[in-house]
Amino acid sequence: MKYEIKKFKDGQVAAKILEEGNLDVHIRGNSYDDLFAIAAIKEAWDAENSMNKTATATLSIYCLIGQRSDRRFNAKESFDLKVIANFINSMAFDKVEILHPHSPISLALIENASKLSHFPYVKKTFEAIGNPVLVSPDAGAYKTTHEIAEKLEADLVPSNKVRVDGIPQISIQGDVKDKDCLIVDDLADGGRTFKFLADALKKQGAAKVFLYVTHGQFNYGFDELKETIDHVYCTNSFKKIEDEFVTQFKVI
Repeated sequence: MKYEIKKFKDGQVAAKILEEGNLDVHIRGNSYDDLFAIAAIKEAWDAENSMNKTATATLSIYCLIGQRSDRRFNAKESFDLKVIANFINSMAFDKVEILHPHSPISLALIENASKLSHFPYVKKTFEAIGNPVLVSPDAGAYKTTHEIAEKLEADLVPSNKVRVDGIPQISIQGDVKDKDCLIVDDLADGGRTFKFLADALKKQGAAKVFLYVTHGQFNYGFDELKETIDHVYCTNSFKKIEDEFVTQFKVI
């Protein structure tokens, strides 16, 4: 089903349904503007399908805004992901798909939600490099990375970090000497933690260190990452990146 979005100069967003049928919205979803665009599309579709009991509406979000704010971090602060989830729930989609959510909290808060797997993009990265050792960047990412390693029949090296005076101290639990390594995670904002991890891997003898993240924000550029990481792989779920240092897989 086709639709169009119009944005006025004052910031207002409007939607128009161009043909009848099931609704299937694919959107980055990484801004509040995107959320209002989704709401406008759904409202217009609902108006056209109020009497159609068989029509269904699916929403695919490729980079959910606020997904790292999955708890109330401090007293008197807003629980941002809950606010966002409540807004999405108010639209009453029959199905909501989210690409590689930061934590299961997103799926728990959003009604009718399911996870879109990032495995195909990790597999493409793995094959492009040539069977590297997978590295989980912290304890929280270990389970997911272990599942990927089993599917790829790849070696896995866990790592962990603790912060001492604000600086991450890295421990690596495995042999990486003379091996290519691939760090796998969900999201990179600035990427400094990955820089430190790559440095630790190379100090233990890693030949090259690559980084895969599904959601590549890289809000501070690549200068620091280039000091220790050989190449970055990510999807275009957050934005399009034009840099030879980055290989992007198209999801939207």
